[in-house]
Parts: sequence; structure tokens; C-alpha cells
Amino acid sequence: MANSPEALSLYAVLALLLRWGVSLHSYSGKGKPPMFGDYEAQRHWMEITYHLPVKEWYQNSTNNDLLYWGLDYPPLSAYHSLICGVFAQWVNPEFIALFKSRGYESYSHKFFMRVSVILADILVFIPAVFWWCSEARRRANPSKTRSGFPLVLLVLAYPGLILIDHGHFQYNSVSIGFMIAAIAAIMGNCNIIGAILFTLAVNYKQMELYHALPFFFYLLGTCLQQKSYTRKFYELAKIGSAVLLTFSIIWLPLAVNDAAKHTLIRLFPFNRGPYEDKVANFWCSASVLYKFHRAWGNVGMARACLAATAIAVLPSCVDLVMRPEVKRLHLALVNSSLAFFLFSYHVHEKSILLVALPVALIASQDWWMQPALVLPHLWFLCITTLSMFPLLTRDGLTIPAVCLTILYPLLCLLVASGFESPPKNSPFRVLMQSNILVRYAAVMSLTIFVILIWAYLTIKPPEIYPDLFPLLISAFSCAHFIPFFVYFNWIQFTLPSEKV
Repeated sequence: MANSPEALSLYAVLALLLRWGVSLHSYSGKGKPPMFGDYEAQRHWMEITYHLPVKEWYQNSTNNDLLYWGLDYPPLSAYHSLICGVFAQWVNPEFIALFKSRGYESYSHKFFMRVSVILADILVFIPAVFWWCSEARRRANPSKTRSGFPLVLLVLAYPGLILIDHGHFQYNSVSIGFMIAAIAAIMGNCNIIGAILFTLAVNYKQMELYHALPFFFYLLGTCLQQKSYTRKFYELAKIGSAVLLTFSIIWLPLAVNDAAKHTLIRLFPFNRGPYEDKVANFWCSASVLYKFHRAWGNVGMARACLAATAIAVLPSCVDLVMRPEVKRLHLALVNSSLAFFLFSYHVHEKSILLVALPVALIASQDWWMQPALVLPHLWFLCITTLSMFPLLTRDGLTIPAVCLTILYPLLCLLVASGFESPPKNSPFRVLMQSNILVRYAAVMSLTIFVILIWAYLTIKPPEIYPDLFPLLISAFSCAHFIPFFVYFNWIQFTLPSEKV
């Protein structure tokens, strides 16, 4: 059963149960006027896209006050909001009544909104993960189609994505699902389809630009590997044409309605500062010692962020274009997204999800291929969730956050031990294969996290430092992310080249 479709179906059901359990809890901005939170933002976008013409979606007007959750995601996300708005109007017009529905909260509406996220997972994220799983298995053992499943539960049950999408309330699974599907297509030697799928990801959430450079340099590298200049140009032209055509189709309604310019202004908010709230990146953590933003201003910070990000991401991209290999692409996605998270401009706490999911993909392969790397990956995935703990607590998600963070590694170990692993390769034995210093560091790290979170929940901070504990949690998380950034780059550069 371990390697059968029935086993994967069981994992999918288990993942959906975890999502539904979290959805029974609170959400962002519940009962907190006047702006409420991300839950209200998503509802409001359904209201706007359903009632207003396309030209007003991203433009300030009497019917669309951009100061009240103005739409700031790309067109594909707006089309998704429109589809949800159509169904909301059919279920109950009060859900998206223009002006009158602001802050609308009811049991039936919460049920509708939660189901919409579950459906996004069912239609996009879970199929993408299964597709990736199938391609990973095929590449690992092409002669045995029924053996060697990667530990797909590492991806499906990752708590950070569940807590943000089904607790806090967002649709990150759509853009991330498209990104994973793009990797799967590339693994299946369908580069054009992969390019189209990643274009969909970027056009759903602009944060997917964190992954854009690895995809670009990988596809460029595969084109440059062609034997003749004619073939190089032909492959590059095919991929470029597919990307441009996909962009054109998605943006055509906005271009026709003269709304493209306003959309771009909304997508890249250079006036909002280098980070939002207490983020576990370099600029926020270093601000304890030096207030970069005050000293340099928005323009200076934007330039510094651009330079730091370019320096951090360039080595990984150069290595990828020189050696365009699938495993190297996975690692480059981690290194690029982590570089952007640590050093780029206007970073959210939730952006760490863009790092965590590629790490989960790598971990689910390394469980079988390089057991010694399993513990560092699981450790990193737990830290990504813990780094968002202050945000989750403000949303009333403390209990599900604690439970999922504890349950996640135990569940992965249990499933692998009971169904996936051969007896000689017990996952508990796998963890013991990790370096002893790594084991002690992981235990010490997680112990300190427990102490910080306990202090955050129980101790009142000094009045002059009201954000003391969230800042400590963010800074401590950043103190992990920077060494992990070095570690994942080292893994990429020391990775043996694939045999041709």
C-alpha cells in the first residue's frame, strides 16, 4: 500500500483534515474594525471585482477607495476573486454587497470563504504536489514505477502554509501550486509548459518573483546547452514566445481598459518601507543596532536592498546557468527566495513560505537519497513556522500553531516508519545519521524558541519596548536563516553534476 495511489489519496485526505481543523479557528482581523484584516481584504476584492468594471479594479474612485484594502495582487488573482465573487453572489448577495458588506462576518460566510481555500488546494496545490511526486519518483527510479515514493506528506502537511492560508486567510497555495507544477513540468522535460505555469504563478502573486531568477537561468542554461546556435535561438524563442503570449492573454483585459499602468503601481509599493511588521530578515533584525530606514530613506533603502539581494542571489544563478540540472534548480529556488526574504525591499513575514516549500520538496527526496540531510531540513521547516508565531498569535491561532508545529515532524516520522521506509531505514535511525553537532544545535535552538514563545505569551514586556518579544523571535529566526542561506548555497555548489 505504501507506494500505491491509495496511499497518496490517504495523505491527501489527511492533509485536507489538517486544513479543515485549522479553518475552524480564528482568522486575520476577526472582529477588529475598521480595517479588519486579510480575511476582509480577500472578501472585499470579491466585492470590487464583481461589481466594478475592470478599469476601476486598481484605480482610486468613488466606488473603490484604495485606502480600504485596495487590490494589490496581479490580474490572475483578481480573476480568481471575480470567480469567487460570482459564487458568493449566487450563495448570498450580502457577502459582497457594494459598500454595505464591509467587515461582513457570519458563520455562513466564514464557511464559504474557508471552502474556497480548500477548493484552491484541491484544484491546484495538491495535484501539483502529486505531479511533482510522480516526476521525482520517475527520475529517482525510472525502471520501477511503483517504488520509492518521496515523502510527499512533508509538502502536503507543512504547517506554515496551512496556518497562513486556512487560519490567517490567504490563497498562497494557488501561486505556490503553479510554481510546483512548473518544476514538475521541467522535470518531465516539458520546459515550455513549465515556463507557462510559472508565468501563471507570477501573475497570481508578485512574490513569486522570488523564484523567477532560478527559472530564468535554468531555462536559459538548457537553451545554451544546445549544440548549434540555430537550435539555441530556436529553443529560447519558443520559451520566450510562450511566456510573452501567456502574459499578453492575462493582461489583455487591463490593457484594453487602460488599467495596466495603475495595476503596476499597485503591485510594487515602493512607498511602504523595507519590511512590514517584525520580519525575520536582515534589515529588521539589524535595525536594533542601526536604523537604516531613518538614515537612508525609502529611495536609499530600495537601492541598498537591490544591491544586497543581487549580490546574495548571483552566485547561485551563475552556477545554475552553467549547470542547468533539476536538483540544482530546486536548491537555487531555495537560495534565491531566501536571499530575497533576507535582503529585498518590502518583505512580509509570510514570504518565508516561498522558501519553505522548495525546502520541503528537497527534504522529501533527501529522506530516501541523503538521509543525513533530513534533520537540517526538518529543523529549518519548523523554524519557518515559528518565525511567524507573533502574527499567528495576533490572529488567535496560537493553539493550532503550537499543535501543528509539534505534530508535523512526528507525523512525517510516523508515516515514513509505518508505511514508506523499509525496516532497515527507520526514520528515527535516519535522524541519528545526522551530524551530532547538528542534532545538539537543533535541540538547543528549538528549546530557546519554546522559551521565547512562552515569554511572549505570558510575560508583559516593558512599556518602552512593547514589541520586545516579537522582535526577539524575529531576530532569533534571522540568526538561523542566515547560516541556513550559507548552508543551502554550499549544498548547491558541492552537489555532484548529474550523469548524462
